[in-house]
Amino acid sequence: MSETPSPFPWKRVVAIVALAAALGGGYAYWRVYGPPSFFARTSTALSLQGNVEVRQVNLGFKVAGRIEKLAVDEGAAVKAGQTLASLEKVYFEDALAQARALRDQAAANYAKMKAGNRPEDIAQAEATLVLNQATLLDATQNLDRAQSLLNTASGTIKSYDDALATQRAAKARVNVASHALDLMNAGFRVEDVEAGHALLAQQDATVKVAERALADADLISPSDGVIESRAREVGSIVAAGEAVFVESLTRPVWIRTYVSEPDLPRLHPNMEVTVRTDDPKVPAMKGKVGFISTEAEFTPKTVETRELRTALVYRVRVVVADPGDALRQGMPVSVEIANQEP
Repeated sequence: MSETPSPFPWKRVVAIVALAAALGGGYAYWRVYGPPSFFARTSTALSLQGNVEVRQVNLGFKVAGRIEKLAVDEGAAVKAGQTLASLEKVYFEDALAQARALRDQAAANYAKMKAGNRPEDIAQAEATLVLNQATLLDATQNLDRAQSLLNTASGTIKSYDDALATQRAAKARVNVASHALDLMNAGFRVEDVEAGHALLAQQDATVKVAERALADADLISPSDGVIESRAREVGSIVAAGEAVFVESLTRPVWIRTYVSEPDLPRLHPNMEVTVRTDDPKVPAMKGKVGFISTEAEFTPKTVETRELRTALVYRVRVVVADPGDALRQGMPVSVEIANQEP
């Protein structure tokens, strides 16, 4: 007798398909909205990947000139305030000497104007006035005699006219000497004194500019760092601002990392973090969050779907105050934030 074939297990197939659909939907929900609360992770530790930022500065003289000395070479570690190079200073020294001489001249002239005329000059003006007064007295007496002779017909009109002209000239010289004595006693005009003071201030400023130019003939390191490259050699004539060295700054060390949008509320400025390198022999370092960007990156601002919002990241700067010699610019590091509630 032949066996009756068993019916097709439709119910089992439907159950399997339903289960697969439920699992697929749950996985999609998980990707978009995150795990449900009962699956939420118990650890709040957050690890971010980043790199030590490359911070460089082009160093050049503030003044133009010929390079006389280069004190460092590529790869040299330098300190803030260290002299890296020098220009020939003879031209700056001569300019400073000239400016100081002009300043001294202006200072002497201003002091003379403030002090007024010397007593000897005033005495000389007084003597000149007395001399001219005596000459006037003699000319007046001669004029009186000429008038008397003319009245008695013993003199001539010409003699009288000559005596009159001499007396008038003597009187004019007395007036000139009198006014000159008044000017000597009054001293210099206020406007002249102020002009002298302004000229002195101008020369003082010229001296300061020359002193600053002489000081700028030395190239000083602005901060601690390492010389990455040397762009000029001894004897080169450089313009003001032309790069001579490229310095890589080492203090403080900045680390650039990124945090995703869901983890963004877990960070705040001045938060302490732990920085680790890929070398297990290097001990962990302490740092602080110094900057959190207010602008998202990697995703266009016009995209507003919930699926792509989770792809948004924000730039974070971490400052490591004392890294020692463990960190190099561009080095990959890990930034760990522990015990921070979401």
